[in-house]
Amino acid sequence: MKKLISLLLALTLMVSLAGCGKKVETEEPKETPEANEGTEATTIAAEDMIVGFIYVGPIGDGGYTFAHDQGRLYLEEQLGVKTIYKESVPETQEVEQEIRNMIDQGAKAIFATSFGYMEYVEKISKEYPEVKFFHCSGYLSTDNMANYFGRIYQTRYLSGIVAGLKTETNQIGYVAAFPIPEVVRGINAFTLGAQSVNPDVVVKVTWTSTWYDPAKEKEAAIALLDGGVDIIAQHQDTTGPQQAAEERGAFSIGYNTDMSAMAPKAYMTAPIWNWGPYYAAQTQAVMDGTFASHAYWEGMSEDIVRLAPLTANAPEGAQAAVDAATAQILDGTEYIFEGPIYDQAGEIKVAEGVKMTDQEMLSFDWFVKGVEGKIEKQ
Repeated sequence: MKKLISLLLALTLMVSLAGCGKKVETEEPKETPEANEGTEATTIAAEDMIVGFIYVGPIGDGGYTFAHDQGRLYLEEQLGVKTIYKESVPETQEVEQEIRNMIDQGAKAIFATSFGYMEYVEKISKEYPEVKFFHCSGYLSTDNMANYFGRIYQTRYLSGIVAGLKTETNQIGYVAAFPIPEVVRGINAFTLGAQSVNPDVVVKVTWTSTWYDPAKEKEAAIALLDGGVDIIAQHQDTTGPQQAAEERGAFSIGYNTDMSAMAPKAYMTAPIWNWGPYYAAQTQAVMDGTFASHAYWEGMSEDIVRLAPLTANAPEGAQAAVDAATAQILDGTEYIFEGPIYDQAGEIKVAEGVKMTDQEMLSFDWFVKGVEGKIEKQ
């Protein structure tokens, strides 16, 4: 479900599954621009503003959709506008009807939060130029359609530090949805974080080919635990892997939201989303008449991604290590994807001192040294 980016520089298209559907990560995003000069601004009062949200999963999933819905509630609280939402909308033509329904209800801005909605949103945006559309995790845009995502790999790196300090077997399991650049990027960042404090760490990846299947995700985690890992991490939308770790007496790293309540004896922390400020800022821009189409891909510096608070399950020294790395990421001394970086075969992929570009990160199709698993073509 999900994730990002409209566009400045053309890259060779990489077609792969993302968020909850086929994903192409192709071009380097930019910061949100100012409104186009010369356009006539039309202001909308808060009492007249209706904002729609379309979700691919249930708001009670405890993960991805729940995080977006928390952003919706933040928006309501901050701006006093009315919001409407529809959950569990498949990535099919059905989303078009849901968008039309929201427009009929008076929605003047619509956030579509799953990658597979992208082409449908683009089509509808051209039919309703007076409505502003925001698509999460894609790459298409129009004059009244923006796309957005966040550099969650930064906090995955931090969570890897926690896992690297905690593991006793030096084997960490990673339950992942699809072998697409977004997920590969996260696995690599997590692994580099773990190796920064424990060079002997091995990260074992298993693919589920699903974003939302609690039972299948849990089964995948159990298989990894049976194979000798003592920590479970995930790029999945539910708490299934966390529950597996809890039941097996292992430890875990969550994703999307703070999952401590679901696995109180296992969970240590999680890379999480903070969508609310973005939703509020963009809604305010629509109300002020200053909206401009954009591709948004920011990170910790803009507080759209965070590391959830460490629990008592985290190892001694983890907080200090995380704090130090956080400071380095924020001041630019820790770039994460800066060479030397080697691939699984031990071949140099990023030379010493060289920083991967956004385009390269958005096109990740190889694992770093220390990851066990294959990237199958989609």
